[in-house]
Amino acid sequence: MEQLALFSFPELPPPIEVFEDSTALARPDFTSYDYVLIAFSGGKDSLACLCVIIENLIEAGVPLERVELWHHDIDGREGSSLMDWPVTRAYCEAVAKAFGLKLYFSWREGGFEREMLRENSRTAPTHFETPNGLRSGGGQGGKFGTRRKFPQVSADLSVRWCSSSLKVDISSMAITNQDRFLGKRTLFVTGERAQESAARSKYLTFEPHRTDRRNGTRRMRHVDHWRPIHGWKEEQVWAIIEKFSVRPHPAYDAGFGRVSCMNCIFMSANQAATIQAFAPEKLAPVAAYEQEFGCTIHRTLTVLERAAKGTPYEAASEASMERCLSESFDEPMILPPGQWKLPAGAFGECAGPT
Repeated sequence: MEQLALFSFPELPPPIEVFEDSTALARPDFTSYDYVLIAFSGGKDSLACLCVIIENLIEAGVPLERVELWHHDIDGREGSSLMDWPVTRAYCEAVAKAFGLKLYFSWREGGFEREMLRENSRTAPTHFETPNGLRSGGGQGGKFGTRRKFPQVSADLSVRWCSSSLKVDISSMAITNQDRFLGKRTLFVTGERAQESAARSKYLTFEPHRTDRRNGTRRMRHVDHWRPIHGWKEEQVWAIIEKFSVRPHPAYDAGFGRVSCMNCIFMSANQAATIQAFAPEKLAPVAAYEQEFGCTIHRTLTVLERAAKGTPYEAASEASMERCLSESFDEPMILPPGQWKLPAGAFGECAGPT
């Protein structure tokens, strides 16, 4: 198959161990799963998870046809462009194509912006791509509620609602509303790392997924949740990406140490300054909503005040930011031996979840 050509590179280093201590659970039995779903943001950690999965499945003799990349479209498909990097969707498509993998998008109707503006109404329906076309779920029940402010920096997902409403709940809805997972064994893979925060350090490496119904009598569904790089340091993440010679998301080349939303609520002053310097039109709507809500995106300073306190990344330029702001991505994804370079944003400020 086309994707196997990647592994013809000479003298690849030995596999990076997934677990680093004797108390960790042994690797899953990959041969036992019908589906392997990777929550794929396009950032370095999800890219490392993809490399881990491919490496292990090939070693176990499991066909890569069982692997699916699932990307949650934060801004949705209804025209909003408030939060995410414009290039992310095309970058994820390029990764999937390079490895010959299936890629399915999912999103909350209206995306981040509609959910943020929700006033005395229910959370919008979820839309998700499947092998049999576009499906939808939700939006009919649930409580009426009002947000009218940005999610706040917190480990509590009821406060930092973007993660729960636009990512966690979306994948759960997509699993529970597809009968193809009934009576099957599914491995759901995510890239949280203990190094990122005190809260994430407490996550289990392997556990039943929130959609698991392995003991169900009417609609049995076995879903395991695996965090393969939970114990990894950032050095290991970049090492496996280099091993596979995969081109990272363009934002890393512009100096960003973490690729989440472009206007992430965790953005540092330097990140805000970089965006303000090269794409002020992207910060302007955030500033306008702060005034409308009477509540800032980062609790204390406004987004423009934060930008004024920061310094644009040295690696950011018109050319590097143009790649990030493009809605297309047609660069080679797998680089020839010797051409992969550590991006400027590696080991930089991550400004991520607490």
